[in-house]
Amino acid sequence: MLDSLIDFYIKSHPVTLFVLGLLSFYFVILNWIFLYRLMLLREWSVKESSSLEGLLMGAQNVSERAYLSYFLKIAPNRSKEIFDLAHFAASKDATRGLSFLSIVASTAPFIGLFGTVVSILDTFTHIGQASGSMSVIAAGVSDALIATAAGIFVAIFAYTYHQILKRQSFELIGLIRMQADALSAR
Repeated sequence: MLDSLIDFYIKSHPVTLFVLGLLSFYFVILNWIFLYRLMLLREWSVKESSSLEGLLMGAQNVSERAYLSYFLKIAPNRSKEIFDLAHFAASKDATRGLSFLSIVASTAPFIGLFGTVVSILDTFTHIGQASGSMSVIAAGVSDALIATAAGIFVAIFAYTYHQILKRQSFELIGLIRMQADALSAR
């Protein structure tokens, strides 16, 4: 296993190695963003659910830990405008980090494909310089396709994480909207 990794490293084009390094960096960052944002959104959702439950059980105002409480402190008149402002601010805060995941999901396959194309071109250059059989071509192409596979792998996780966090954000914003509606109805 180690010998094949060393052999791959020696035979690969520097651009392909750079592409694999970049995709590895993307993968680490997107996992960090996902785990951090998921924990944050879940904790935030618990606070908002508790506040909404209190309102539905008869409380006169949102809990001090609720997102709306800050907006109601600065503008206690409970207008539609202040609730809209809180909704937009919550949407912005809840969806932070999703743009990066979306960018990675859409660009990672192309980055991997770029590494593959460069590696295949390098393989054909080596074949032209020396006599090569089909086994040389097959080995070069199979090594080259690793970059495409890595790009697709990273994109799958980025897209999945994006969808999970998008759904969590949607549910959280819904809880905040429901609290605003409950307060407006009084």
